[in-house]
Amino acid sequence: MSSEQTSKPRRILLKVSGEALSGDTGFGIDPKVLSATAKAIRNVQEQGVQTVLVIGGGNIFRGAALQKAGFDRVTGDQMGMLATIMNGLAMREELKAQGGKCELMSAYGVPSITTQYSAAQGRELLNNGTSLIVAGGTGAPFFTTDTAAVLRAIELQCSEVLKATKVDGIYTADPVKDHTATKFDHLTFDEVIEKQLEVMDLTAFALARDHHMPIRVFSMNKPGAFDKAALGHAEGTVVSD
Repeated sequence: MSSEQTSKPRRILLKVSGEALSGDTGFGIDPKVLSATAKAIRNVQEQGVQTVLVIGGGNIFRGAALQKAGFDRVTGDQMGMLATIMNGLAMREELKAQGGKCELMSAYGVPSITTQYSAAQGRELLNNGTSLIVAGGTGAPFFTTDTAAVLRAIELQCSEVLKATKVDGIYTADPVKDHTATKFDHLTFDEVIEKQLEVMDLTAFALARDHHMPIRVFSMNKPGAFDKAALGHAEGTVVSD
């Protein structure tokens, strides 16, 4: 392995749900959660980790209920994409307020507010020490932000996708409901797809499998867990080949 390869900085993509930003309120953005998330990202950046962030939009808009009532799926997904941009704007401003350099890109173009997503430009920004927030999903309906996160991680040449959840990994059953559930340290993509584990949508797992992109599922609420995961230490459950 060349010295250039060994000195290549670690680059991770953090996927956070929109609901996580709402804290205990269940809706909107909790400033304390926003600040804590930005602080965690800044901390790993200062340790040399290049960071990409994809945030869902469920704290602002969820189209499922409207779709059940006959609402057009495409329009609902477009509204969801706009919600991710709102979350991205909030996180960008918080990261800047904490002294970081941050760029908000979106596949779903809003030229006066965001930069149009470009993988090449994104990689250049990351190499120059700027954190990247990618909003707008894939830019197309019918795809979740989980799938968008994996896609962007592949395009931006990340080492790993870190999927933040409420629990510290993938379990044999819901650990909240079943106290006998045990945690997996590692699963293959095929095992996750076969078992239909719902920690991410199966399209995201299939895409990650086809492009050999590891996914680490961990709890953002566990003290020190994000630091360990971002730095590549054992934490949560790893899904890989």
